[in-house]
Amino acid sequence: MPHSNARLTVHGRLLIVQRHRAGWKQAHIAAAMGVSRKCVSTWIKRHAEEGAAGLQDRSSRPHRSPARTASQVEQEVLRLRRLHRRGQDWIGPELGVAARTVGRILRRHMVPRLRDCDPLTGELIRASKATGLRYERDRPGELVHMDVKKLGKIPDGGGWRAHGGTTSSHQSRTDKTPIGYDYVHSLVDDHSRLAYSEVLPDEKGPTCAAFLLRAADYFADHGITRIERVMTDNAYAYRWSLREVVAALGARQLFIKPHCPWQNGKVEGLNRTLQTEWAYRHIFTTNADHAAALAPWLEYYNTQRRHTALGGLPPISRLTPTS
Repeated sequence: MPHSNARLTVHGRLLIVQRHRAGWKQAHIAAAMGVSRKCVSTWIKRHAEEGAAGLQDRSSRPHRSPARTASQVEQEVLRLRRLHRRGQDWIGPELGVAARTVGRILRRHMVPRLRDCDPLTGELIRASKATGLRYERDRPGELVHMDVKKLGKIPDGGGWRAHGGTTSSHQSRTDKTPIGYDYVHSLVDDHSRLAYSEVLPDEKGPTCAAFLLRAADYFADHGITRIERVMTDNAYAYRWSLREVVAALGARQLFIKPHCPWQNGKVEGLNRTLQTEWAYRHIFTTNADHAAALAPWLEYYNTQRRHTALGGLPPISRLTPTS
């Protein structure tokens, strides 16, 4: 199909040839068709050399593209995408390639966007709920997002991942008592994406309140000295147990619409990243090792990990140094 500004279709080119055979001068054909004489000459010549096939549209791609990214680099881009399931703002600096170039490579190879894939398996999923309203607060501390993620504890000796991805780990345990869950509490700053997380034994009100105080101290140590608003879901512990702590911080509490977790998307996104890059990326043989690995990973997340929403920079880049 010709481009939108093309003067001639295949039928128009054929008309040029037919009028030329009927004895029309090329100048008269050009005037009648509203094209240049060179255009008329080109289509007459192509028809003489190639027949009707010469009147078909041709690719506008150049015969040579000396500035095109090397195939080895393209393959490395695809390998890193499969291995780490990260976006162009992370892959580009890793390879010394512009992020937009990485994006074009991924589109050229029809690699689906991360938002369309399952965060754990990387498989394409049909649809996901999202809000049409995308926003970012103007300053650190103006809004923070709070949530809890429940994760199964790891038995001594490792879970099924440590035993070749089978259920043999469960069969090998002589004690069949359920080992329970860990509760990963998290707080994320809307503007800078600075995050703080702890592995705690439950998600009860006093636990949530104490966590928020410690998280506020962590934020203060990193330059966010005031929290103005705290956004949570409608869990009982959040709705009734955070009032005093939020008031002590001089903040106001906001609640998302029921059954719409994507409205608290920034901390939900952190939960997904925690799962893929900390909880399930490495094999742990004890639950204590698993919990101890969170703090070093969180330090990496805040100070080194490239964030797509921040133009490939880590959250600390948006905060004023405290020392």
